[in-house]
Amino acid sequence: MQIADSSNQKHSLLTAMNRFVGAVDNMDRTVMVPSLLRDVPPDHGDDPKAEGTARGAADMYGSYVLLKSIRNDMEWGVPQGEGRRKVGGADGEEADLETQFHFHLNGLHAVLSKLTRKANTLTNRYKEEIGC
Repeated sequence: MQIADSSNQKHSLLTAMNRFVGAVDNMDRTVMVPSLLRDVPPDHGDDPKAEGTARGAADMYGSYVLLKSIRNDMEWGVPQGEGRRKVGGADGEEADLETQFHFHLNGLHAVLSKLTRKANTLTNRYKEEIGC
């Protein structure tokens, strides 16, 4: 078994997912009245080339809804056959971010499912070999 050191863990997928979910949970606890974010222009910070969910958003409310939707999809899964959803108040670029996320999430889920089946097959085969 390989034990990852903490410097490598900060670049792991699980760590990134946990950071994102934590940030959205914190956002959700902080924003008590989301409708106050309507018509508030998105803040791109100091980086004019900033990529992310707020980039190209119609308003901060659209970003809020998108971030919560993505967090829910990560935690509960994306229903099969669900087409591209249009987030209220979001323009094409922000909806495209959601489409890209769903595409990659579905791909990651499919690969992890195949790897899980492979690990289960290996485990069962090993049990057969040793006579369990």
